[in-house]
Amino acid sequence: MVSFQPTEEQELVQQTARNFALRELLPRAAERDKTEAFPLEELKKLAELGLMGVAVPEAYGGAGSDPVAYVLAISELARCCASTTVAVAVTNMAAELVCRFGSEAQRQHYVPKMVGGEAICAAFALSEPQCGSDAASLATTATKTADGWVLNGAKQWITSGDHAGVIIVWARTGEIGSSGLSTFIVEAGTPGLSIGKPEEKMGLRGSSTVALTFEDCLLPEDAMLGDPGRGFQQAMVALDGGRIGIASQALGIARAALDEAISYAKERKTFGRPIADRQAIQWMIANAGTQIDAALLLTLRAALLKAQQQPFTREAAMAKLFASEAANRICYDALQIHGGYGYTKDFVVERLYRDARVTTIYEGTSEIQRLVIGRSVVGQ
Repeated sequence: MVSFQPTEEQELVQQTARNFALRELLPRAAERDKTEAFPLEELKKLAELGLMGVAVPEAYGGAGSDPVAYVLAISELARCCASTTVAVAVTNMAAELVCRFGSEAQRQHYVPKMVGGEAICAAFALSEPQCGSDAASLATTATKTADGWVLNGAKQWITSGDHAGVIIVWARTGEIGSSGLSTFIVEAGTPGLSIGKPEEKMGLRGSSTVALTFEDCLLPEDAMLGDPGRGFQQAMVALDGGRIGIASQALGIARAALDEAISYAKERKTFGRPIADRQAIQWMIANAGTQIDAALLLTLRAALLKAQQQPFTREAAMAKLFASEAANRICYDALQIHGGYGYTKDFVVERLYRDARVTTIYEGTSEIQRLVIGRSVVGQ
């Protein structure tokens, strides 16, 4: 029988994340959204707590926990500040990727930097201006030289790309198609790497999103992660784990929206009674509570399979699809419960509504998740 009751260690990670989020993230979340201030100091503190590498082995500077603890931690952080949580999730994903496919020398050199605060955070550079969902069509190239590799091309929508000390980059080293892709580790400040201006985004405004350009960017020979031609498979592995992270983020946003909706519904009165007494409002809240529980169970199932080193591609896609779309519905209803007040920046639900929107887009759109799920179900 599968049990979703957290272990003592998992509960400790969750409580650590919750306490930090309530103390350090929530009080500044609205201001960060307004000013677009990147959470540099907060990320350093999160690194000290081990939350930048929850499932990364202690030997490489991580917390040495597991994917279930990661889900619990990310959802707690996102409940208070989704912008900060994005940088945390991407760093965890990048560090785990290097741990899985990197050489021992790469693990020892890069992973402690990513999860320990020296690099501030990590970035994941797969998408390009002409291709997002179709990763096999990327055009960035890496050419072998006597001294290493020369990287040329452009990347788009790179989370934390202007602050990350370590960037995982995908480039073409062989023929057209997925079999010609390889993965590289690029450090900030490498000659030939240029960073574009941050995008003006609808939500997650405290998380920077930039374009990266590589012009004769010189990399050492040992910059390749794993074997040549294995980049596409490595990216898919990373995205499977990343989708668990986005599902967890969406879950945290949804919980925050439900918290706000319940609090407001108990205070707001119409015709002499709190609107929480009205059936229409109770049904919205009932739907939200049910969807949150379902999203949590789907996400924990995917995390548990990952922890057991079993296939979890379909389960991660299901969790991401359901949690992200549920978060958008819940934020919609939470704003509706607030009426006109919810449409103003004086109320938290306005920010949550904007932050939730992108969860159905990045780490694979809802449409891509349905393709992944559909192919698995039909094949089965």
